[in-house]
Amino acid sequence: MTTEINNCRRILSIQSHVVRGYVGNKSATFPLQVLGYEVDAINSVQFSNHTQYPHIGGQILKCGELKELVNGLRNNGLLCKYSHLLTGYIGDPSFLQETAAVVKELKALNPQLVYVCDPVMGDHGRFYTSETLLPVYRDEVLPVADIVVPNQFEIECLTGKKIASVCDAVNAMKVVHDKGPHTVIITSTELGDTDNLLMIASHRKGDGSFVRFQQKIPVQDAVFVGTGDLFAALLLAWSEKADIKEACSKVISTMQHVLTRTLKAAKELAGEGNKPNCMQLELQLIQSIRDIETPTTPVPSAEDI
Repeated sequence: MTTEINNCRRILSIQSHVVRGYVGNKSATFPLQVLGYEVDAINSVQFSNHTQYPHIGGQILKCGELKELVNGLRNNGLLCKYSHLLTGYIGDPSFLQETAAVVKELKALNPQLVYVCDPVMGDHGRFYTSETLLPVYRDEVLPVADIVVPNQFEIECLTGKKIASVCDAVNAMKVVHDKGPHTVIITSTELGDTDNLLMIASHRKGDGSFVRFQQKIPVQDAVFVGTGDLFAALLLAWSEKADIKEACSKVISTMQHVLTRTLKAAKELAGEGNKPNCMQLELQLIQSIRDIETPTTPVPSAEDI
């Protein structure tokens, strides 16, 4: 069973939290638990709901409060227990700098620790976080990360390279590799077509050679929230169980299960002829437990590049 394979695997996950819905830690924790991982969550923000709703309330965790939480773990001898670190939305540069310091401490305690970083900054050509996060991600976080999962806008910002072709994407990923990470996956690019997004991946193997490929991701006719957080969590789990190509196929398969189920349920709730709203489009994670554990939806084959 999955839980037996990974019974010593514990993840520290630092990202957002919502009371209602599925983004950040709410989107990542359940799938990781289903796949056999213990998850300890630190919530960079705690909001009533995600930001696509008309109203939002909540709190933002400050850098000093992160230090207090980590210090409590440290004083109890718990920091040495982590096999993985996962980070997502972080809105404050000082908080992000402290997160980089936490990574270094965890890796000193466990040199085999794997850090998966989703450098959440923006999408579709614009920032939705402070631009002051960019130099911290570029100069302090990437050098300590193992797996990085930016979208096209984020990797363009991190590298200063515009992407208009697959070749451009490969060159941008090389820049990120040179900073340290062995795996770089551009989770979505504008290089696909009307029916598919295009994911582009690059993995540096232990002998220094590279595996690079592109993979189509079927487009669903809706705007979902929390999908990037789900992608990063699933990739963390499957990349430990399979080679990078198979891991990405498993991730995409599960994503398609979840999104197809979510859209079907949302349309039923909205009623015939009505467009589903953000509440109706909350990810159907609990209902997708079997598809998280054993993804079976066929996905387009990866193409080497």
